[in-house]
Amino acid sequence: MKAQWQKSSYSNGTHEGSNCVELAALAMGVGVRDSKDRDGGHVTLDRASFAALLARIRSGTLDLP
Repeated sequence: MKAQWQKSSYSNGTHEGSNCVELAALAMGVGVRDSKDRDGGHVTLDRASFAALLARIRSGTLDLP
């Protein structure tokens, strides 16, 4: 079965060079990829790790470069 990738709802395509991600439910967890480089591969996180990542992003405790 082919993965059904979905672009972030925050990605509206109006900002040139904006950082966008796509997600897909995969057998091993959640796939995350760059929407501007769809052929560049993806990272797969188990569902617990993905939930923890979202919690840190929402709380503002994730330090990003």
